[in-house]
Amino acid sequence: MKTVTLIPGDGIGPEIAAAVKKVFEALKVPVVFEEVNAGKAVFEREGTYLPDALFESLERNKIALKGPITTPIGHGFRSLNVELRKKYDLYQNIRPIKPAADLPMKFDDVDMVLFRENTEDLYAGVEEVISENEAHSIKIITRDKSERIIRAAFDYAAANKRRSVTVVTKANIMKATDGLFLDVARDVAKDYDVPMKEILVDNMAMQMVMNPGQFDVIVTENLYGDILSDLGAGLIGGLGMIPGMNKGKDMAIYESVHGSAPDIQGKGIANPTAMLLTSCLMLDDMGEGASAEKIRRAVYDVLSNPDTRTADLGGKLSTEDYVRALIERVGE
Repeated sequence: MKTVTLIPGDGIGPEIAAAVKKVFEALKVPVVFEEVNAGKAVFEREGTYLPDALFESLERNKIALKGPITTPIGHGFRSLNVELRKKYDLYQNIRPIKPAADLPMKFDDVDMVLFRENTEDLYAGVEEVISENEAHSIKIITRDKSERIIRAAFDYAAANKRRSVTVVTKANIMKATDGLFLDVARDVAKDYDVPMKEILVDNMAMQMVMNPGQFDVIVTENLYGDILSDLGAGLIGGLGMIPGMNKGKDMAIYESVHGSAPDIQGKGIANPTAMLLTSCLMLDDMGEGASAEKIRRAVYDVLSNPDTRTADLGGKLSTEDYVRALIERVGE
């Protein structure tokens, strides 16, 4: 049995975390969850957003499944996700963008894997208030951190026989920072028998909504990756359908991409698909690919039927009913 740190999070986090636990129990997946929470709910109870117990659990288990955590917009503390990524140098943010079910969509050929550098760029949070009328945010791009994320993307593409790697920058304007990222990509590409494409981020956004099938593996900087992965989610049914993971040298935190959705907290209508698919990525990496495939197959079959979809996808199933349908499908 493998012990995994479970961080339910805020808002609908505990509801979708409970859904994962139920599905794992039904499948008898050999995972024990060590539950330690973080975020707004913990702060209101304990006066801290990231309790010491969380760090102890992460450093003991080296692997975690995490729900969404609420981050104030425009004021207050910075993203706790960013804090965890920086503390444990989780430099790879990987988000597969592929339909999880047969849903009404404009495109049927979306199959991208986005590699996003996770520790620097504007998200490093280096800011300076010059005056009450002026503030600066510093964009940081380094050769070493650029190379390791670009290599991770090329390694994945080579190992999985993907068609190409697309490098996304705005190097025509930000010639020093994005120019460095692109130069590193050109150097790294020489070591691989994988075609590399170059594209500017604004054109990338347009091309993704016009012809997403042209893209395969994508690698980019922190801010662009955050925006483009959300755009990609919109192509396949929304943020409730896309999984994600953050990896470092010796630790991985698997987390769904969507937010805490406090507006539907406690209403029993949260869609746990993204967190279930995220747990499948975790199972793949743990050598439990057979269980992961059973969950993916159940999700596909249940959501492909208009009568067994959750409310966000135009259906009528509650969270509980959806989980029940998945478990029944797994049992079949």
